[in-house]
Amino acid sequence: MSQAETSQAESSPAETTQVEAAPRRPRPLWSLGLLRSEITTTFRRWRTLALLAVLAGVPVLVGVAVRIETGRGRSGGGGGGGGPAFISQVTNNGLFLVFTSLAVTLPFFLPMAIGVIAGDSIAGEAHGGTLRYLLVAPAGRTRLLLVKYATTLTFCLVGTLTVALSALATGALLFPLGEVTLLSGTSISLAEGLLRALAIAGAVALSLIGVAAIGLFLSTLTTSGIAAMATTVGLLITVQILDTLPQLAAVQPYLFPHYWLSFADLLRDPVYWDQLAKNFGLQALYAAVFGTAAWARFTTRDITA
Repeated sequence: MSQAETSQAESSPAETTQVEAAPRRPRPLWSLGLLRSEITTTFRRWRTLALLAVLAGVPVLVGVAVRIETGRGRSGGGGGGGGPAFISQVTNNGLFLVFTSLAVTLPFFLPMAIGVIAGDSIAGEAHGGTLRYLLVAPAGRTRLLLVKYATTLTFCLVGTLTVALSALATGALLFPLGEVTLLSGTSISLAEGLLRALAIAGAVALSLIGVAAIGLFLSTLTTSGIAAMATTVGLLITVQILDTLPQLAAVQPYLFPHYWLSFADLLRDPVYWDQLAKNFGLQALYAAVFGTAAWARFTTRDITA
C-alpha cells in the first residue's frame, strides 16, 4: 500500500467522526413541538391564569355598574355623555358591552398583561437558570426567540378573546340582545353584529403586536423578569401620557398606541379602513424594529445562566 493510500485510510475515520459529530439542524416538527410546549407552559402558570381572570372580570364589573345605574333611572352613559365609547348603547343591546369592554381594557389592562408575558419571556428564563438549558437543545437562539414571540402573540389573541367572550356572556345575561345600530346609523342583524365583534377582537389583538415586540426586546436586556416587566409597563404608561399632550401632536401619529381605538371604524357602513390601515402598518413597523433589535441582542448575548 502506498503512503498516499495509507494516509487516506488513516484520515477517513477522523473525517467520518467529524461528519457524525456535526450538529443537526432542528426539524420543523421539532420546532412545532417546542412552540406547543412553550404555549402550554405559559398558560399553565398561575400568573397567566391570574391575568386572564382580571381581564375576564373587567367586563363583568362594567356590565354590573351599567346595570346598577340603569336600575337607578339613569342612562348607561352616565347622564352627561361621558364614559367609555359605546357605553350609552349597552342598556339597549348587550352586544355593545363587548365593544365597551375592549375600549376600556385596550389602553391599559390588555397591554399591561402583554407586557408581563413578553417581559418575562427571556429574562425570566435567564433568572431561573433555564435559558442555558433551552439553548443546549438544537433550537438555536433565533428559533427560540421566534417561539417566545409567537407565544406572546398567542396570549394577545387569547387575552382579547377572553375580554370579548366575558363581555358577550355578561351582556347577554344583563341586557337584551338584538339588531345592532352602527355608528353610521345602519342597522344590521345580531349575527352580523357578532361577526363584527369577532373582527374587532382580531383588530385589537393585532394592535398589541408592537407592545409584544417591545417587551420581548426589553426582556433580552436583563436577567430580571420583574425589571423587564416593570420597564415595559412604565414605558406603556409614559407613551400613553405623551399621546395626550397637544404640544406633541406632530409626534403622536408615530406612537404605537395612537391608533388603538380605530377599531371603532369597523362599526361603520361602509367600514373606514384609513385609520385601521395606519394602525396595522404602525404595529408592523414596531414589531419589525424591536423584533430585529431583540434578535441582534439575543444572538450576541453571553448566556452564563
